[in-house]
Amino acid sequence: QVQLVESGGGLVQAGGSLRLSCAASGRTFSRYAMGWFRQAPGKEREFVAAISWSGRNTDYADSVKGRFTISRDNAKNTVYLQMNSLKPEDTAVYYCAGLERNYYGTKDPADFGSWGQGTQVTVSS
Repeated sequence: QVQLVESGGGLVQAGGSLRLSCAASGRTFSRYAMGWFRQAPGKEREFVAAISWSGRNTDYADSVKGRFTISRDNAKNTVYLQMNSLKPEDTAVYYCAGLERNYYGTKDPADFGSWGQGTQVTVSS
C-alpha cells in the first residue's frame, strides 16, 4: 500500500477556490488509481473524483462536475484536487484514497485500500 498525506485544506468564502494536494510514498504510485472522497458531520463518506493511472481518465460526482478538477503528477507522486466556485455544502473533511489497480469506475470507498488522514475544508456563506 501507499502512504498518503493530504494538505491544502482551510477556510474559504463561498465562491472561492482551494487546491488540495495528496503526497504518496512508495515507488508504485503510478500503478494506483487515485480518488478524493469527503465526509461531512453526520453523513457518510462520499465520492468526489477519481483519476486513472495515466491521468487521461477522470470521473466526478455530479455535485462537483464543472467546479472541481482532479489531476496527478506521477513524477512527484502527488494527486491534486482543484476546487473552484466553492459552496457551503462543500464543507467536509476531504480524504485522498488509492486503488491498487487502474480506475474502472467504482465510487465505493470500500474498494479503495489506502487512505490519508484527511484535511478539513470549510466554506463560509
